[in-house]
Amino acid sequence: MAIRMSFSRWATAFGLGLLVFFVSAAFVWRDDILRTWLDPKQPFQTYRPPRAPDYANPQAWAILPPAPALWRASDPPADVFFIHPTTFDGGRDWNGPIDDKRSAKLLFDVMAPNYAGPFQRVGRVFAPRYRQASLYALMANKEDAQESRRFAYGDVRRAFDVFLSRYNGGRPIVIVGVEQGGGLAARLMDDVVDGDPKLIARLAAVYLIDTVAPAAHYMASAPVPACTRPDQPRCILAWETAGGDMQAAQMARRTLVWSPDGQFENLKDRQPLCVNPLLGMVSDALAQPRLNLGATNATGLEWGARPAFSPHQVSAQCVGGFLFVSNPLSPSLKRMGGWTDRLKAPPFNLFYANEEADAKARVAALIHAPGYRAPDPPLGASIAVVHAPVHRIL
Repeated sequence: MAIRMSFSRWATAFGLGLLVFFVSAAFVWRDDILRTWLDPKQPFQTYRPPRAPDYANPQAWAILPPAPALWRASDPPADVFFIHPTTFDGGRDWNGPIDDKRSAKLLFDVMAPNYAGPFQRVGRVFAPRYRQASLYALMANKEDAQESRRFAYGDVRRAFDVFLSRYNGGRPIVIVGVEQGGGLAARLMDDVVDGDPKLIARLAAVYLIDTVAPAAHYMASAPVPACTRPDQPRCILAWETAGGDMQAAQMARRTLVWSPDGQFENLKDRQPLCVNPLLGMVSDALAQPRLNLGATNATGLEWGARPAFSPHQVSAQCVGGFLFVSNPLSPSLKRMGGWTDRLKAPPFNLFYANEEADAKARVAALIHAPGYRAPDPPLGASIAVVHAPVHRIL
């Protein structure tokens, strides 16, 4: 009997040891396991991508004003071109179809209210659907992954052309990109905006949120430089949030960033651009929590609704080109979810109210800048805009 009990205890201990080993191994090699799981396992050259969106069709836009080519004096003074962050995991596909139900739900329930929301009182929001690169394409550095990201940019470029030619009509412009969308916005700046003085003249600001972008590219002499004061129009705000984790910052240094000629390169030892969103300018100073006008978790909020704010939640400081943020006080502002969820933009916005106030100030500064000419009103009957619908595909 004693022998049987000893064997049973030994077997239980052995089983627990194996469980601990496999759980520990899964944690240590989680990124490799995730890459293997998400790898499309076919060359991009032989991959058949999803059908291209037609940006003349309203269904190709996630957010579009009801009469996008017309506006009234009572409308917000600017137009916001918003490039959403990653919502598509991947697996068999390098690039996601715009009608994928799971990624569309994440876009409308989480990403749009948290990241496009701060700009809906700044201007009319235009957010294209695009065949976004999968999570694997953002994690891998091989050529197939780079081709996937170039492919996604092609959609964004076409959407921006339609936005300019059909809808904007010379109004002030704010460009916002988050995470993957931030990288695409940075590429859009190099490819289109920087070479067009007339477009720069009506550019209020560019926001590259949670985006690694080389600081040297946005020096004072650049066509659109980094913002050096809170009321400065025609400038760029970019930051990559590292939380309090230096390891996250080191991992971000291995990220491939767009080069001015449309290629990809490692950040390596170059410093990323860090414009502190609590200060609205390039600075290494510590921004105390009292400057945090309001963080929020707007997940599930209907488009147009204003979320409740939690002010003074975090401090923020740029260190070595990365934004280090203190732990938020509210449990609703902490990351949760599985591995794939943690690789995407978080389901909350620590700087929601600051982004809104900052963008409003820069649009106002542009409108009152010497030489700025307001656009002529569009031809056509005046209409009453009650709300801006969000097109759902669920």
